Amino acid sequence: MSADRRGVDALALTVERLRQDLERAQETADARALIGIATGILVERGHGGPSEADRYLRRLADTAGLPLLEVAADIVNAASDDGLSEALRPDASERENGPRHAGTALRLRTAESGTRSDDPQTAAEALLRHAVSPLGGTALAVWRAAFDGSLDLVGHAGLTAVEARRWRYVPPGVGTLPQLALTDGRSRWYGSLPDGFPGIGTAAGPVGARAILPARLGGRIMGFLEACWPATRSPLNGAEFRRLETLADLCAHTFTGEDTTTDATVGPLADLADGLLDPSMVLRPLVDDEGRIGEFLITHVNRYFTDLAGGVPLAGKRLLEAFPLAARDGDLYDCLARVHSTGEALRTERMAVAALAGSVPLTVMAAVSISRFGEETLLSLRVEREADRLAALLHHVQRLAQVGGFEENLVTGEISWSRQLFDLHGLPPGSSPVPLRRLPSYVHPDDSVSADRFLRTLMQRHRPASTAFRLRRADGIVRHIRVIAEPVTDGLGALVSVRGAFQDVSTHHWTEVALAATRGQLADAELQAAERNRLALQLQQAIMPPVPAPLDMSGLHVAVRYRPAEKEHLVGGDWYDAVVLPSKEIMVAVGDVAGHGIGAATDMIVLRNALRGLATTGAGPAQLMSWLNSVAHHLTDQISATAVCGLYSPETGVLRWARAGHPAPVLIRDGHASALPLPRGILLGAVAEARYEEQQLTLTSGDRLLLYTDGLVERRGVSVEKSLEQLLVSAGGPTTGLEEHLDQLLLHSRSDTDDDTCLIGIQMS
Repeated sequence: MSADRRGVDALALTVERLRQDLERAQETADARALIGIATGILVERGHGGPSEADRYLRRLADTAGLPLLEVAADIVNAASDDGLSEALRPDASERENGPRHAGTALRLRTAESGTRSDDPQTAAEALLRHAVSPLGGTALAVWRAAFDGSLDLVGHAGLTAVEARRWRYVPPGVGTLPQLALTDGRSRWYGSLPDGFPGIGTAAGPVGARAILPARLGGRIMGFLEACWPATRSPLNGAEFRRLETLADLCAHTFTGEDTTTDATVGPLADLADGLLDPSMVLRPLVDDEGRIGEFLITHVNRYFTDLAGGVPLAGKRLLEAFPLAARDGDLYDCLARVHSTGEALRTERMAVAALAGSVPLTVMAAVSISRFGEETLLSLRVEREADRLAALLHHVQRLAQVGGFEENLVTGEISWSRQLFDLHGLPPGSSPVPLRRLPSYVHPDDSVSADRFLRTLMQRHRPASTAFRLRRADGIVRHIRVIAEPVTDGLGALVSVRGAFQDVSTHHWTEVALAATRGQLADAELQAAERNRLALQLQQAIMPPVPAPLDMSGLHVAVRYRPAEKEHLVGGDWYDAVVLPSKEIMVAVGDVAGHGIGAATDMIVLRNALRGLATTGAGPAQLMSWLNSVAHHLTDQISATAVCGLYSPETGVLRWARAGHPAPVLIRDGHASALPLPRGILLGAVAEARYEEQQLTLTSGDRLLLYTDGLVERRGVSVEKSLEQLLVSAGGPTTGLEEHLDQLLLHSRSDTDDDTCLIGIQMS
């Protein structure tokens, strides 16, 4: 036999011996645990202290001639009133096959002692060794079930490490046997499994029987035990199945303990956390017997995580132990609890995270991401640093202002551009930056002189410089650019680098061009408007001077006042007329054409001249208003206007008058002012044919009559009736001369519309 072969055989013998030693050590540890439970029962029943109870237990075994472990198992079984005691009672098949072997109770009580640990892995090994292996099973998997149907492999025995890592997390919907059992929560037995069925332990080929046993705590399914047999076999009898179900329920208690494992086997989230570039941690909720969350356990942190509490290791700690201020401020803890309860992920750009640096409270702002995966929660933090915040702020400022910065080292040739500068030049990120010396080749030919002057000032004179030019980009687009730069020199005054910024001012340029054009158009429009207003004012003043000479005719004194608009653009179509007709009657009239400007002035001239011409026919005021309406409607651009016209007969002293939508004349008699009753009459130009009503007024000595346009009384926000009442108050009272009276009415007028005003006063001598 070769030396190599002998070495391999010796190594194999050593491995086998060590394996046997490990099994004996595990059995010894399980035996000590069972003996310790029995000793505790004897102490409770008055057999002295622990030492005396241990000696009493050994005397019982010697007296009965039984192994010490069997006596311990019998004592535990007799003292217990639990599910396992019930399961140890023989069923019919066992009674038919003779008395139950005492080793069954011993094995099951020893397996139970293994499940007393808070470690599901220890429980799995004890269950396989003492409960499943005696029934022919060769492997065991302990699964913890999540609310979403996913499974975590928290303990295993009889399986290879590779197989365990492969199945350490089962996503929802895979269809493994424990996931199928979630639908009804019942135990299941499978005598054999078909090829290709998804499940743990199937990678080596055909598998045998399987038992799926729910692990319940307080009636709630916490997970499953999956026991595996290497070949097909008949179902377990009722007693054997009940014993395994009882041990599965005992195993559920191990799911609520604190798992301080910090390596990659903690769960699938550990690998995910390690793959993140942000500081991240995996947390597991700690629940009580009623399923309520009392705390979170930090089971894993990645290498980027910075402990805000001062560098203390976090894995294995409770959250509020590591971050005690999280309970006081509440945001982080409350968010974790809400995400775990609802399953809805949380993302926020800014959250205050409070911690203690020694004994000093410390609060930092961080972007926080919290997600739930099964029963575990992933927390990721990105602490906001001042430099990062300022850099992000600078980037947004450059983006909004369309500014890109650069620095060019003239010694090494290294050029640094900000991201915005690539966009300004129409280059993709990662392209080679353009050196300053090549700037003229990108400038519009008409701006080359400015670019050359900029480079000479900067490179030769070593002075800061700025200029504006049109940049011709590689994609054919021309942009208007402003550049500002400064030189950087060494101690001897030699130029070593240049730094500065480019700004795209195209929008500003075209805005200035548009504003310049708009300003030109506005200037032209203002000039034309001023010219039209000046012409309108001239027309109005030519026809109606502000203070025409008074008329004295046949005992009738007529005075006129005209007040033009204060602003030229408000020059309107107010007009008046007082003339002796061929029939010796005296016509007095006032009118107001709608609108302002030259159009209103020319329309006023049309109506005033038309009324003079029509009055020579000898027709009465009502007929004159009807004809004037036809002129306004048919012979103009359908203007609209108001007017009042009166014809006074010196022989009879009677004034006949009519109105077209105009305010009523005011009669002042014996110091009392009153408005004349209004005859019917629509404004001029509103309809093609209109009839007007005519009224008569006999004037006596001392009577005074006022005809006016609405510019005398019209006020913003005041009704016409209220304005007329105020005019009557002003017009009444002690009498003065007619012209002085008209001047006072204009002076004290409360009108605030800045409109034209015509006022005619008629005084009987």
